[in-house]
Amino acid sequence: MDDADLLAAAREALAGLALPDGTPLLEAGTVSGPVVSGGRISLAISITAEDAASFADIRSRAETALRAMSGGDGAIVVLTAEKQSAAKQSAAAPPDLGTGKAPVTKPPVLSGVRHVVAVASGKGGVGKSTTSVNLALGLRSLGLKVGILDADIHGPSLPTLLALHGRPRLGKDRRLRPMQAFGLQAMSMGLMVDQETAMVWRGPMVMSAITQMLSDVDWGTLDVLIIDMPPGTGDAQLAIAQGTDLAGAVIVSTPQDLALIDARRGIAMFRKVDVPILGVIENMAHFICPDCGGRHALFGEGGAQAEARRLGAPYLGAVPLTMELRRASDSGQPIVALDPDGPLGQLYAGMARTLWSALEAAPHTDQKTLKGV
Repeated sequence: MDDADLLAAAREALAGLALPDGTPLLEAGTVSGPVVSGGRISLAISITAEDAASFADIRSRAETALRAMSGGDGAIVVLTAEKQSAAKQSAAAPPDLGTGKAPVTKPPVLSGVRHVVAVASGKGGVGKSTTSVNLALGLRSLGLKVGILDADIHGPSLPTLLALHGRPRLGKDRRLRPMQAFGLQAMSMGLMVDQETAMVWRGPMVMSAITQMLSDVDWGTLDVLIIDMPPGTGDAQLAIAQGTDLAGAVIVSTPQDLALIDARRGIAMFRKVDVPILGVIENMAHFICPDCGGRHALFGEGGAQAEARRLGAPYLGAVPLTMELRRASDSGQPIVALDPDGPLGQLYAGMARTLWSALEAAPHTDQKTLKGV
């Protein structure tokens, strides 16, 4: 059926549902949608943070109804929690008078994951997603159980980088099951919508979608979950930094000053919410000519390494820009999987070993126990 017919069918499927206070779902002023785009259906329910638990059932029932009428998993219903008022925030979490920071209360999500690592850049276009995937595969090569979450709602890259097709399936407990690629468990909003569908969502919807990909996906037991962060330092980044027990962050930057300015902002954001910086990676450090083999510093040289030294952050290494790396990424055959013994495969594996050593040496490691292990 076309989008108009699908919208009519969606409204009919939702007609008998009501909010906890008895208001018909489709008549509530706090409900946005349903919206149909490219055969996909989305609905948002605006609530307060305190009402999240009481609205969980109606969210689940609405999503089930939409998926049943659409004949598959082509529907998503999100709860968009409003921010607390300043008075409520003050009462719930008084600031630490010594530091000026408010303590962060983190929900018990990802309980089966030993270490959650954010890979961030502060800006787009520096190769963060390619780095995330190859770091994840480097960790996998150490015999670890690894997952990767593509948290870039507006520009998801994971389906292309891992050649993932189809839709994630629901498990017995109605939680989504991650897809599998090269031994990794993977989840991305790009797997939930058509490739050319633009996610025209406001900040609260983006934050809610990210939260659901963390808590409503059956990640199971993992040694490491890599989160490929969206670019920038806004609400979406804070939702992840404050909503999960992050073991730390890896910052990816190209060498030039323009990228380093944003990398500094990313580092400052993580430090502000007490997330340690596990390392800095200089990506596209130089270009290796496929014809002459010459090395060309297209974006300058050594900028990220110098910045890491200035900020007192570990430096994990420099990754060159090569035709092999570009072809491998575009083809959905990451270089660590395609050529693990080659120079780039060994480079990423070395960085992964350094990262794993830092994770295992972290003070909080002994305080975190795996369920079922």
